[in-house]
Amino acid sequence: MVLESLFNPFIVKKKPYEMFLAGFLYSIVGVFLGYAVFREIAGILAVFLIVMATVPLLYTTIKEEEELDLKYDKEIILLKEHTKVLLFLMFLFLGITSALVLLYVFLPHSMTSEIFVMQEQAILNVNSNLQGNVTGFAIKLDILSKIFMNNLKVLFFCLIFAVLYGTGAIFILTWNASVIAVAMGNFIKLEIGKVVGLVGFSSASSYFWAATFSLIRSLTHGIFEIAAYFIAGLGGGIISVALVKHNFGNEKVLIDAMDLILISLGVLFMAALVEVFITPALFA
Repeated sequence: MVLESLFNPFIVKKKPYEMFLAGFLYSIVGVFLGYAVFREIAGILAVFLIVMATVPLLYTTIKEEEELDLKYDKEIILLKEHTKVLLFLMFLFLGITSALVLLYVFLPHSMTSEIFVMQEQAILNVNSNLQGNVTGFAIKLDILSKIFMNNLKVLFFCLIFAVLYGTGAIFILTWNASVIAVAMGNFIKLEIGKVVGLVGFSSASSYFWAATFSLIRSLTHGIFEIAAYFIAGLGGGIISVALVKHNFGNEKVLIDAMDLILISLGVLFMAALVEVFITPALFA
């Protein structure tokens, strides 16, 4: 296919920054095609189209990582190699998110209301489940448990999708990227609206400030959450490839996959701590 052939899957670990461009391009194409074909389900169709473009690239990468399990004996070497994959996956996620934020902010409201209706509903559902004024240690612990359990469900589905479909975790992560993009886009529009109301006009600096503040606030804890999901997805993908190739009985493959899953749980808990105790303190 044309889109997937634009990026070489055998060098993405050496040039991870290229994946930002890949995610950005796949998202622009996916959204406009989804809107042109089926407006009623444009949001979810765009996610599928983005995933479709990334699957060949990700499958080749995960297959290589599984082969490394059979090549190296030391787990520390394998984890270093996996870190390179995690880096390019993060660039891919940021590319997808950035493109969707720009589309949500700058496209006409008549279009975004149709394209991102499911994402907006998902945000409302999450907010309704996490209502409450986060003041007091006991309340913060309650919010922490809710956030961690909610994120744990996402991680669980990333793992299951990865095991069953090899690269299936990318669907969950792309959907989350679209939801995060809508949340960031809403914040940017809100801040720009405040500036317009006070000053009477919008400037480039207003857009830049709102976008930067939104990005930093989201990434303060979001970078850990997404990293955890990708780590679990990579572990599940390795299990999937090993099962297909009948290598899952190999002790090194099993240990490597379990290490990745355990690391993802630790990173996910760290993300919840940051979201509850650090992000509100920095952006109150």
